[in-house]
Amino acid sequence: MSTEIEAAGALIDGGLVAHAIEGTKLGGAHGAGHGACLNCGAALQGRYCANCGQGAHVHRSLLHLVEELLHGLFHFDAKGWRTLPLLVARPGLLTRRYVDGQRMRYVSPLALFLFMVFLMFFVASLSPSPPDVFGSSGDLASAQVETERELDKARAALAKQQAALERIRASGGDTAEAEEEVAGAKADVEEARIAASAVAQAASAAALKLAAAASAASAAPAASAAAGQGASRAVPGWAQVLREKPLNSGHPRLDAAVKRAADNPELTVYKLKNTAYKFSFMLVPISLPFLWLLFFWRRGIAMYDHAVFVLYSLSFMSLLFVALVGLAALHAGGGAVALLAIFAPPLHMAAQLKETYRLGWWGTLWRTVALLIVSALVFVVFLLFIVYVTMG
Repeated sequence: MSTEIEAAGALIDGGLVAHAIEGTKLGGAHGAGHGACLNCGAALQGRYCANCGQGAHVHRSLLHLVEELLHGLFHFDAKGWRTLPLLVARPGLLTRRYVDGQRMRYVSPLALFLFMVFLMFFVASLSPSPPDVFGSSGDLASAQVETERELDKARAALAKQQAALERIRASGGDTAEAEEEVAGAKADVEEARIAASAVAQAASAAALKLAAAASAASAAPAASAAAGQGASRAVPGWAQVLREKPLNSGHPRLDAAVKRAADNPELTVYKLKNTAYKFSFMLVPISLPFLWLLFFWRRGIAMYDHAVFVLYSLSFMSLLFVALVGLAALHAGGGAVALLAIFAPPLHMAAQLKETYRLGWWGTLWRTVALLIVSALVFVVFLLFIVYVTMG
């Protein structure tokens, strides 16, 4: 349950962050303003301050806070309803218009990307809970030991950074860098605490399941045996393979990291998801050089154009992922879902390339094939980066 609550909180945060970046005025205004702006003191001439943009009418009601929360979460004003249809059906037109300066009518690519990534990871968090993935109580016990050890290490690192900060303060030195280190150490402690809490809850749920199985075993031994076989199958295949054939690469740190991953598969998956969520923005700088190579000889195309293209494209792919998960949850036709997953990305890429860069059919075709290969390379590089950060 805590994982779903954290994901919902992240989704709300994502909506609010995207909303803040988009720059929509949450202050709200009804009617023309008179007098001075309450934020900067400039004279008001209309519904919004011409100097700072704050609304002329400032709400002071609890209901308006709820309104701001919902607006930040869903982020669907008129801009949203204009942007999403074009993102799906005419992505090249949307990208071209934004690059050409027609920006007030549409959600900015960065804001849309942030919200869609938050939404995608929120949906991904609705995967099987830890008790369904751990293979045995031994896995849970070792996972608890590992998470508690990491929490202790994070707390020790925080204490060390805080002591260093106090020494700098006592000597009268500049504390800015030390304060940043302390803030980072606090974030590491919180992350380790959340991981330890998730594993502890998994252990508690597993204990309840074992108790229920033991109770049922007295009445139905066969059912208990089947449940035991099911539990043994719950260990992910990759973890089982690594347990049976441990990695022996000649690099002790790598081998130890792989062994920890195999011993605690759910903790590893949790860390990978969390790291991918935090570093999803890295997909943009990783993609830009590859996209530049497809157009470097053409004049009039700036790196900014490629960035807008990548952000809108990734936004659509995130939306597609959400749609596929939703269709799978509704038990829609497996064939239709598979066809959508296979053909939607290349068709969307082709449509976006053709209209964004004003290409002919041949230029669109070969660049689409190249972009599909590039996307696979970018995805592999991103995965390697995530694994390195998680297990390093």
